[in-house]
Amino acid sequence: MAYRPSIVGMGSPWHERGPAVAIAGLAMGLVALVASGSRVTLAEEERVRILIEAPAPGVRVESQVHQARISGNAAAEGEEPMDYDVMLAVDVSASTRAASGVDVDGDGVVGVNPHRELLPPGAYPEDVLSTDPEDSILHAEIAAARALIERLDARRVRVGVLSFAGEVDPMTGKRRRLDQQDAWLDASLTADLALIHRTLDAILARGARGATNFAAGVRLGIRELSGLGGARSRPRPDAKKVILFLTDGIPTLPSGRGNESEPGDSEAAVRAAQLAHRAGITINTYALGGGALTYPEVVTEMARVSLGTYTPVQNPGDIIMLLQGVSFANVEDVVFTNLTTGDFSTDVRLNPDGSFHGYVPAREGANRVRVVALASDGSRGAVEFEFVFRRSELRGRDKLRELEEIQRQNKALELRRLELEIKAFREQQRKEIVLTPEKQQEEGTTAVPGPGR
Repeated sequence: MAYRPSIVGMGSPWHERGPAVAIAGLAMGLVALVASGSRVTLAEEERVRILIEAPAPGVRVESQVHQARISGNAAAEGEEPMDYDVMLAVDVSASTRAASGVDVDGDGVVGVNPHRELLPPGAYPEDVLSTDPEDSILHAEIAAARALIERLDARRVRVGVLSFAGEVDPMTGKRRRLDQQDAWLDASLTADLALIHRTLDAILARGARGATNFAAGVRLGIRELSGLGGARSRPRPDAKKVILFLTDGIPTLPSGRGNESEPGDSEAAVRAAQLAHRAGITINTYALGGGALTYPEVVTEMARVSLGTYTPVQNPGDIIMLLQGVSFANVEDVVFTNLTTGDFSTDVRLNPDGSFHGYVPAREGANRVRVVALASDGSRGAVEFEFVFRRSELRGRDKLRELEEIQRQNKALELRRLELEIKAFREQQRKEIVLTPEKQQEEGTTAVPGPGR
């Protein structure tokens, strides 16, 4: 069972107070923590809550190397670490056959859209949008979903998958039928992550087709996460509900023609997002394509009204890296510090649900450790606890197990490096958002068009 050592809330975000005040406040907080092992309460409310699972109170930590394993959970805004029900909403419209810009299948060749290259007329059929079909936007979406699933704790997170598009009559350009189904539940909420992997295989096998009905995808997600009539998922009242909405375009259904967007398509999508908010569901939207940096109105509004986040993905293939950096718990980083030795470790594996584990340098005897978590809004929280460490002489099977654990931690270090790259990428995206309009004004160019349909 988890236990609660002393918890320290570091107050409001730094950016709301200014650099000098932030640094001074942090320094005062750290001095107070070092001076006393008891609970320290600052003027502002606690913003990040941390629960330590291991080492358990009174348990001696033993290892062949002077490293102590620590694991726990963190959640922002003072919430208890909680369970999560997550619905992946994947755009499977015809435009997701286009090249993603990265080598998704790892064959050493990056597929490109042949119709945008200097190739002889007729070199590729009109419906071929990537010279390597397995480097398509759809393949990038699926690869991103797989990467995310690998980082989830099935004890606390259930995942479901839905796909959305919309059939169009080739003669009229409108929906084939008024009552047609434009979103499909591929997997109901489950902790069986292997089943989710098989589901993603099935989506790829089915391929991309049709137009784009945002509203249908969101409404299906609401039905499953809320357990409404016809749902195949059983809701958990205490679980935080999230829709991760991936699209490369703008809505072109349910109103009008499927090859162009009308006001009714956007209104339907936003109304669906408002319903999600009333049902306690957050929608995090990801727009894939060159127009993502212009902040397309529909996906940004869907995120805003549901209190979610909008993430622009200018190069669609980057969704594979970006989705690994998602945080349901709104926690960005966790650091361990051994106050007894003065050593610290940033090599901590942080998962989207706020669970974490890693190692901190330890010495023989008593060690006092502080765990600090940084929230997405810049606020912090910390806990302190003590444990007794003893270096053990392991042999045989125990030594093999420890070697395997160290190898797993080395993999975690690589993931940590990837997380830093994700943060750097996001910062570059923000800079481009700021600089692009200024550059366009200087050059007298127009805004970049929205994501492709």
